Amino acid sequence: MRVITGSAGGRKLKSPENDAVRPTTDQVKEAVFNILQFDLEGRRVLDLFGGTGQLGIEALSRGAREAVFVDSSRASVSLIRENLKTCGMQAEVLQTDALNYLGRGEKFDIIFIDPPYDAGLYTAVLERINAVDNLTEGGIIIVEARASEALPAMKAPYKMLREKKYGSVKIGLYTKELL
Repeated sequence: MRVITGSAGGRKLKSPENDAVRPTTDQVKEAVFNILQFDLEGRRVLDLFGGTGQLGIEALSRGAREAVFVDSSRASVSLIRENLKTCGMQAEVLQTDALNYLGRGEKFDIIFIDPPYDAGLYTAVLERINAVDNLTEGGIIIVEARASEALPAMKAPYKMLREKKYGSVKIGLYTKELL
């Protein structure tokens, strides 16, 4: 696992020693950042269910202004901090429940959502974002799920733009429409 490009391009990121965290594959990560390539510069990013931190770190490497990493696992929080240090980056890293964190009402331009596949959190997280309104107008939500998973719709002004499958993984792309 490595940072693909940008200021930390080529740096190797540490992976978990067990199967508790499922890092995003390079193919999927590259597809996600091809989608976001013109939407990263100067943006505020939330890496929810951060795991290794690779999505938020990639965003920072490509010019995001700020990233916040949230994970409930102490081991994941430690791993994210270590990977940030390896890349010479600083960011806020919080060990807390994702739904509670979203309840704070902070706004982000880009939100990565990659929970454990079998945790059944997609609907609850997207509903919380809808209710609290955590995304800026024109912002983007990227959801990574098992390809067979049905991703929920969101209520206006949020909407799903598209879904795309990459082998056994599905990426859902949502936005908040400009009012």
